[in-house]
Amino acid sequence: MQLNESGLKDREEWMKKGYRLPEFDRETVRKKTEETPQWIHFGAGNIVRAFQANVVQELLNRGIMDTGLIVAEGYDCEIIKKINDAHDSFSILVTLKSDGTVEKTVIGSVVESLEVNPQKEKDLKRLKEIFCADSLQIASFTITEKGYSLKGADGQYLPDVEKDLRNGPETPKSYIGKIASLLYERYRSGEKRIAMVSMDNCSHNGDRLREAMETFALAWKKNSRTDAGFLSYLQDREKVSFPWSMIDKITPRPDKKAEEILKADGIEGMEPIVTEKNTYIAPFVNAEECQYLVIEDEFPNGRPQLEAGGIFLTSREIVDRAEKMKVCTCLNPLHTALAVFGCLLGYQLISEEMKNPVLKKLIERIGYEEGLPVVSDPEILDPRKFIEEVIQIRFPNPFMPDTPKRIATDTSQKLAVRYGETIKAYEKAYRCAAEELEMIPLVIAGWIRYLMAVDDQGNPFTLSPDPLLSQLQPIVKEISFGFSGDIQEKIRPILENKTIFGTDLYEVGLASKIVFYLKEMIAGKGAVEATLKKYV
Repeated sequence: MQLNESGLKDREEWMKKGYRLPEFDRETVRKKTEETPQWIHFGAGNIVRAFQANVVQELLNRGIMDTGLIVAEGYDCEIIKKINDAHDSFSILVTLKSDGTVEKTVIGSVVESLEVNPQKEKDLKRLKEIFCADSLQIASFTITEKGYSLKGADGQYLPDVEKDLRNGPETPKSYIGKIASLLYERYRSGEKRIAMVSMDNCSHNGDRLREAMETFALAWKKNSRTDAGFLSYLQDREKVSFPWSMIDKITPRPDKKAEEILKADGIEGMEPIVTEKNTYIAPFVNAEECQYLVIEDEFPNGRPQLEAGGIFLTSREIVDRAEKMKVCTCLNPLHTALAVFGCLLGYQLISEEMKNPVLKKLIERIGYEEGLPVVSDPEILDPRKFIEEVIQIRFPNPFMPDTPKRIATDTSQKLAVRYGETIKAYEKAYRCAAEELEMIPLVIAGWIRYLMAVDDQGNPFTLSPDPLLSQLQPIVKEISFGFSGDIQEKIRPILENKTIFGTDLYEVGLASKIVFYLKEMIAGKGAVEATLKKYV
């Protein structure tokens, strides 16, 4: 069995082995999409194949849509060459359910895969054609939060971005510059309307995309590289919108268990690859069953009936509340707690941590006791039920190969939102009540202990990537088991860093509590576990 047009002609064989197949005429949909494209998505990674493409497939199966999804990749084009093109843009979604069952779906809604690459002239011509089409309604993005960054850690424009800002839209090198140049093509073809929808997991994501586009438009106008009206076009929300969205679905790296399931069914060529840019990808994607996508309903050129595919369409205010509910209270703070202590205690999987009653109790207390009193309630989702689903279904799912090490990536960039917002909410709502928090400062102490890069048994381990490691590790390098020096003064530069926590932890009365916990965690081998048992 092969995952391509030819191999899928024998539908009966696939269905006998339990695969759900596309229920639409793919060639008809492909032709219709070529003539009247509606939706192009930038970012060819796991999330689009597990989520957006699956939604489009459902709408195609039910006759609600008649065009497919176009996927474009501008960062790691190996994905297009070695995965999409090799399998005629088909993929397999392996849904790993918490009850132990597996759902296997062949996704055929992606009918065109393109490289955003000036050297790929055919693809570039097609991209311009798509962006000039009257029918195009949505350009969506999952390019990661870093994908919208135009500047490096030094505050200077990245080299390719700087060149693109100076040289104009003709031959851009940077990813965002390429997107801006395509949008300029749409402007030149008649100032056609479009929704530019970031679906990346970051706060106010639409603004991140809009600001990046406006930076290019302003520079190009200043350097006389584009028509003066391009900036005005971008700023006219009746023509170009940048909706906010909140997305939630876990799609880890390709898992060996999922690969073995497919191989046992007789499907060839399922081996994952690691690209030169270190992307882990396969012809299949393994994902959890739970998913949420909430989008601000602002589509100047219309949109498909996305709500029929389970997507929430609502106001900007509700999107903001939903996003804050997830990242500040009901999911992300719990995930980070498990990531930090999972690394220290030697866990390889998040699901394994959930078998530890102390760690489970820790995240229950963070969510229910410390988070819910100040939760941002979006009303379209019940925060308490959301936490219950996270704790009872999502995190314990033994078939989800999510790791503490992956979740611990870039923790310094996440703490201001995941814990800082709750701390500030307590200060605002109850005045000086933040000092009464117990579990959040325990996690912060655990994170500082994690920065020592020594686990609870005294064994060194490699920290997950984080842009501030070079600044943070020297602060804790002299701290070791049984340290007798002044820890408070030693870690003061961390605790008073408002960039990391969104607030000065001394000013809100939490610093001494964090120091107290940290002292107990460095008492010796097993001290982290003992501290958790004592205070959780």
